[in-house]
Amino acid sequence: MKKLTQVEIIGGITAAIIIAVVVLTSTNISQQQNTQSAISSASSSSTSKIQIVAAENFWGSLISQLGGTHVQVLSVVSDPNADPHEYESNSADAQAIATANFVIVNGAGYDDWALKIIAASNNSNQKVLNVADLLGKKSGDNPHFWYDPTYVNETVNKMYSDLVSIDPTNTAYYTQQYTNLNASLGQYNSRINEIKQQFHGTRVASTESIFVYIANATGLDLVSPPEFMESVAEGNDPSAQSVVQFQQQLQGQGGNLTVLVYNEQTVTPLTQSIKALAAKEGIPTVGVTETIQPPDVSFQDWMNGELLTLQNALNAQALGK
Repeated sequence: MKKLTQVEIIGGITAAIIIAVVVLTSTNISQQQNTQSAISSASSSSTSKIQIVAAENFWGSLISQLGGTHVQVLSVVSDPNADPHEYESNSADAQAIATANFVIVNGAGYDDWALKIIAASNNSNQKVLNVADLLGKKSGDNPHFWYDPTYVNETVNKMYSDLVSIDPTNTAYYTQQYTNLNASLGQYNSRINEIKQQFHGTRVASTESIFVYIANATGLDLVSPPEFMESVAEGNDPSAQSVVQFQQQLQGQGGNLTVLVYNEQTVTPLTQSIKALAAKEGIPTVGVTETIQPPDVSFQDWMNGELLTLQNALNAQALGK
């Protein structure tokens, strides 16, 4: 066997080192390329989704369930401690709305801030669903459309058709999502019917007009002064006459009230005094909110929870008689 010289040994070692460096470098480059490819793919996947902005989280929840994996939804108004009637938009809201593929607003004066942004951005490629326009409503009408099950069904149907028109290649997917959502809304609709069968004509009161649609759907007799409820909803002071009338109703004049429905997001010293008077008279209070609370639950779970609380309060009063 030939004995290697020192020069040959050193040369061999150097060559091995060079080969190792080349291999490691090639591996690193390959890994970087794979990482960049993955990032690019993820970015492409994100931007390929339909960008949707819902002015309020109740409409946002429904469109999220319809769009599933093919949409990215931002719900602007969702703060449980804020009155949505008094919401003021910011630059981030304006940017999101201006660049969205699809914007959903409640309308009827409830979220004029969003309509102003839409008008200013003038995005001709953008689809806008104004729920009030869909329902034939106008500013001045009761804007709490999401508390009416018929209006909810109409709006969901329109959301579905709008998604299909924006992204027709995924029609089959949206159709299945639409079927699933309607099935999921079944419990909420069933509870409305249960309350109607059990308590149709039962006298109830509410601090504001948010409860009008549910009262109608459940057949409850909402007797609190309309002027009082509308004024509170609009952030105005009710007339002294309507305040006195409401107080007299709570005190049993003209017939006993079974439940007081109280909007927990529109709290004023006057509504608090009405709530305190109800408690004094032994009338249970059922809290409702303008937006989904907690914000991470679905529309139907939120609604069903409020209806269950209402049903339990009505049951308790009926059993107590």
